Amino acid sequence: MRKLFKGILNFLSFIPCIRKYHKEWKLFGRVPFGLLHISWMHRKIRGINRGVKFPLHFTSRIIAPKNLKIHKDATTIGSFAMSGGCYFQALNGIEIGENFLFAPGVKLISSNHDFHDKSKIAEASPIKIGSNVWLGANVVILPGVEIGNNVIVGAGAVVTKSFSDNVIIGGNPAKIIKENKPDTE
Repeated sequence: MRKLFKGILNFLSFIPCIRKYHKEWKLFGRVPFGLLHISWMHRKIRGINRGVKFPLHFTSRIIAPKNLKIHKDATTIGSFAMSGGCYFQALNGIEIGENFLFAPGVKLISSNHDFHDKSKIAEASPIKIGSNVWLGANVVILPGVEIGNNVIVGAGAVVTKSFSDNVIIGGNPAKIIKENKPDTE
């Protein structure tokens, strides 16, 4: 079976997207090939999320992908490919560290409307998310929030302010539920 699969991949390697995915297979090892194919079709053929340079679940949207800075590791790319119904609005920028894991329905919103003119975007600091962060289902992160390293955000949390490293947060608005002290030897 493995030889057959490799043979099919080698045969299809003339298609640029398949060749690219085959070279970077370590990034997509946990993502079903069908999802990679559907992601490619939505971006390249239908034009949905066309500016996104990595697999994205076909029900998710990224606004201003050029302002989204991510670390391309297997966990982060796998979350983007498999977590549906997500919305990343990066008009003021979103910066994400490595090993970023998130569940379906996550919303990262980096800007608001201007108070006096709804057609303008209010300036704000970018959203910054550290390394080894896990966002539960339906988490909403609002403009200017900075989340430190090794943070878990509980499902349904609305994060309106910044949090430091090694905490578990949750609620609406989000608050610290537990502090995780790193192991010191």
